[in-house]
Amino acid sequence: MVSTFPTLSSVNLSQIRLKIRSLQPQLVDWRRRLHQRPELGFQEQMTSEFIAQKLQKWGIEHQTGIAKTGIVATIAGNRPGPVLAIRADMDALPIQEENDVPYRSLHEGKMHACGHDGHTAIALGTAYYLCQHREDFSGTVKMIFQPAEEGLGGAKSMIEEGVLSNPEVEAIIGLHLWNNLPIGTVGVRSGPLMAAVESFHCTIFGKGGHGAMPHQTVDSVLVSAQIVNALQTIVARNVNPLESAVVTIGELHAGTAHNVIADTARMSGTVRYFNSQLEGYFGKRFEELIAGVCQSHGASYDLNYWRLYPPVINDVNMADLVRSVATDVVETPVGVVPECQTMASEDMSFFLEAVPGCYFFLGSANPAADLAYPHHHPRFNFDETALGMGVEIFVRCVEKFCG
Repeated sequence: MVSTFPTLSSVNLSQIRLKIRSLQPQLVDWRRRLHQRPELGFQEQMTSEFIAQKLQKWGIEHQTGIAKTGIVATIAGNRPGPVLAIRADMDALPIQEENDVPYRSLHEGKMHACGHDGHTAIALGTAYYLCQHREDFSGTVKMIFQPAEEGLGGAKSMIEEGVLSNPEVEAIIGLHLWNNLPIGTVGVRSGPLMAAVESFHCTIFGKGGHGAMPHQTVDSVLVSAQIVNALQTIVARNVNPLESAVVTIGELHAGTAHNVIADTARMSGTVRYFNSQLEGYFGKRFEELIAGVCQSHGASYDLNYWRLYPPVINDVNMADLVRSVATDVVETPVGVVPECQTMASEDMSFFLEAVPGCYFFLGSANPAADLAYPHHHPRFNFDETALGMGVEIFVRCVEKFCG
């Protein structure tokens, strides 16, 4: 468990090569330009144009308009070899920024509150370095700039439009700047890293009436309360206790007055798990439990249950590759953090279902500089020292994978 957070001065940058260190001011500038102009999923027009302009300037072959705003750049080494993809997401969140910084969001109600501006800057820096050093690797690198990670599944749309073909991608890597880890660390593990996420909306239909005459009603609030409790038993009594799973009821709305028994109640929430064999199970149990509770009270229901993202599962060999590279790059006492799972979800999972790969966390928190607010917080920000580290790790992965 990480208990200490290194400060800027304590992070050893000696393993970042001089040519990548010299890119650091440019990486920061790109990231801050993107941060000022956040765009929501499938609306990343300015972001896409910014990336395309850089790629064109550097003479990097690329395609635009994939899954509306996505871009794929192709960088060939000087010798034939394997094809490795590097993925970065571009979209922002519908959050009003509260940071008092010169580069704060210029778009009302929109903010890069999850680090995707940093992901894009790291990918741009990687593309620039690789195109300048084609002699250092064989094969081909495909840089995937992906739209709409935040709940819209842009990865799936890009795959459906053939982003992993022509040439055929053999493996893929990606990173997430991670304020749950300190600057100077990398979180990487084999197998499940992030959870599958499924969502639901459910409406309970009862019979309203006077609060003093409950015998004349079917109380949708009472029914809903029992359903909330019943759904928790899926994790407590149906899922193997050695497996991790979470059922969260995030919304519950009912009633219009204190003395009126509500005829309708609405609830929604999410389900998360790591084991892909549980796919389909929770939806089935939701239906059974909700139907049973409603039948016992004379209520009815309408349930809408759907799958969003599968779990992020890293390939053993690709995780070993990233781990070996990260071990060389980060030299703090903490270094590489192996147990870094989270119940958060990511649509990188669709890429990892299609080809072997590794998704990893790049520590970016620095409390000493007031850069430790959590992801999706209106004051989220990160230590930009991580940008150069991200480029170094990606470049070394390319050199090691492609030879």
